[in-house]
Amino acid sequence: MTMKSDDPLLRILACPLDKGPLHLIAQDDALYNPRLRRRYPIVDGIPQLLPASGEQVSDDEHEELLKRMAP
Repeated sequence: MTMKSDDPLLRILACPLDKGPLHLIAQDDALYNPRLRRRYPIVDGIPQLLPASGEQVSDDEHEELLKRMAP
């Protein structure tokens, strides 16, 4: 089960660290916080939003993820 960009759940999900919105990166099956440069996995359709579940991304990866987020 994959989360879709029109999933209503995306409107209420927030980063556990800064409480800001997250962006779906469908290709990676992940949610991304560009402010903190943290990616949270989606496992079997369930976002893993514990602070320890997130991973910091490199500068290069951050730039790539920003391109994927663009409309």
